[in-house]
Amino acid sequence: MPRRDDDPNFIEAIARGFDVIKAFDPHAPVMTLSEVATATGLARPTARRILLTLESLGYVRPLPGGGFALTARVLELGLTYVQSMGLWGVARPHMERLVDRTGESTSVAQLDGSDIVYVARVAVPKIIALAVSIGTRFPAPQTSLGKVLLAGLEPAELDRALAEPSRSGAEPRRRFDRAGLEAALRDVRAQGWALTDQELAAGIRSVAAPLRDCDGRVIAAMNVTVHAAETSVETLRDEYLPLLLQAAGEVSADFARYGAIPRTPVA
Repeated sequence: MPRRDDDPNFIEAIARGFDVIKAFDPHAPVMTLSEVATATGLARPTARRILLTLESLGYVRPLPGGGFALTARVLELGLTYVQSMGLWGVARPHMERLVDRTGESTSVAQLDGSDIVYVARVAVPKIIALAVSIGTRFPAPQTSLGKVLLAGLEPAELDRALAEPSRSGAEPRRRFDRAGLEAALRDVRAQGWALTDQELAAGIRSVAAPLRDCDGRVIAAMNVTVHAAETSVETLRDEYLPLLLQAAGEVSADFARYGAIPRTPVA
């Protein structure tokens, strides 16, 4: 929804543009002008001007019949963020070695409200129940990546994150009440990792560990994902988890060193 702010530096036109982009989701990949206006709370003329502006910039395309859809150029917004952090460049060689050692896919995700969003991935060709790519989002409580990220939040931050409804479009197999989730997060904090067994979707098991910056703050999480029919919980925990913890520690150490390098602007 359009946001208003008392801050004189707040530019509402930009906020409205992002509101329009975010109105498109897995349940509404194509929207008419009226649907965009309704979803964002904007007047039709305002929604139309924003859509035409986004079309001119290459982020939206018109479809036969009067609908609109996002273009792949929207991915640039997220990729710019990842590249600006340097996280992918730092993590990639460690992720590739982890895949070589386990024969399983590994991903890095960050938190966005109550969802995780995948920002890096090295996959192996296996058929699993869920398709995952850069930008895919899932509800955090039902994923190992999400549990690690939620466990790294302060209480007030956790409240704010969980107050936001999921925008993933996924229907998890397991639902948590707040007490149950709090108990699970306490275990994650105590042991330093999280394991989930088919909580998000049938056949999916994963284990995740935190990635930290030079101040020890959790900035992302890395996982190993397996098919339940092929890999037991015991194998995931006893064989793959030590390899994951080693890789996550190496990524964190490298990222801390990367962050400590002074950046000198080039004239």
